[in-house]
Amino acid sequence: MRSVCPDMRIKIFHLITDLDTGGAETSLYRLLAGMDRERFDSQVVSLIPPGLLGERIRESGIPVRSLDMQPGQPSLTALFRLAGWLRHDKPDLLQTWLYHADLLGILAARVARVPVVVWNIRNSEMELSKYRRLSRWVVRLCARLSGWPQAVICNSHAGRDFHARFGYHPSRWMVIPNGINTDVFKPDPEAYRSMRRELGLTPDTILIGQVARYDPMKNQAGFLAAAGELLRTGGHAHFVMVGQDIREENTALVEAVGQQGLTGRVHMLGRQDAMPRIEAALDILTSASFGEGFPNVVAEAMACGVPCVVTDVGDSALLVGGSGKIVPPRDPHAIVSAWQELISCGANGRRSLGESARQRVAENFSLDQTIAAYQALYEELIANPPQRKRP
Repeated sequence: MRSVCPDMRIKIFHLITDLDTGGAETSLYRLLAGMDRERFDSQVVSLIPPGLLGERIRESGIPVRSLDMQPGQPSLTALFRLAGWLRHDKPDLLQTWLYHADLLGILAARVARVPVVVWNIRNSEMELSKYRRLSRWVVRLCARLSGWPQAVICNSHAGRDFHARFGYHPSRWMVIPNGINTDVFKPDPEAYRSMRRELGLTPDTILIGQVARYDPMKNQAGFLAAAGELLRTGGHAHFVMVGQDIREENTALVEAVGQQGLTGRVHMLGRQDAMPRIEAALDILTSASFGEGFPNVVAEAMACGVPCVVTDVGDSALLVGGSGKIVPPRDPHAIVSAWQELISCGANGRRSLGESARQRVAENFSLDQTIAAYQALYEELIANPPQRKRP
């Protein structure tokens, strides 16, 4: 067994598909921001040119580079450039994030003889038919090569179980949930009041929110179907939708709003940076997704003291526990029933559930716990890396 000297800085090389504002990218940003820089020397490489989070990571003092790949276009040049960087920098560990980075990273690491490689998988219950042919091929090849990395991290138990059924066979599985900074995501009564003023609503207007990029798997259609049914059955609420491509220029989304009779009731805010403020302004946060791993936005809303309605996919039910409502996927009527229960329990009832939700996140899904788990795993693998399995 190799010992890790307490004074030794461990060099970590993170490889990720992109650095826009998705869940994996946000998790990487939060991890890097909180890691002990006296013990860990980190740098990041993005397969494609980095987005907003790439700039934020760079501004924090962590080097960020890009392989400048084009989406959907494999590149041997990028493979050998990455291998060259790894040979030159000699990291102790390569941490890859998402399938394309997992595949490119393990191949480059074999060429460059990186001693420890860790994959990071974020999905669960994938419907491969919804992915492009290249992505399907990458996922299947990753399953074949999954014995090569020394460990595979999943952010949900559901993701681990799905990939095991799919044929992943790593030397070691690790489930490390996404962590939430409860000092940033917290109840904010002023945000609750000011959001309603900005939207031109009365102070007691019920706001139900969905935070997700525009994607069939996130099920904006189901969310709007439930919203329409709630209003038709006498409910009174407004609906806030936040995420990439959630805007008035999205004609398909605007048409769906009109078809459900929701014109004037749905506020599409697009992609937002001030998520703690927006989530703290909600009465109810809803995840209507068909598939999730560990949904960051649900944990964030819970930390803000907001009760959540979530579909029973991924680890959503494990996350929410008894602090919110869990409904079957693809069932707008069940979402409506859950909303009605939360609305009928009044502000005090929702506040009580929100307090329970916040406590649940603080005790089980804090950012400090997540960072500690990553750091402990890195140190352990470098001290005693398991043997690779055959593909």
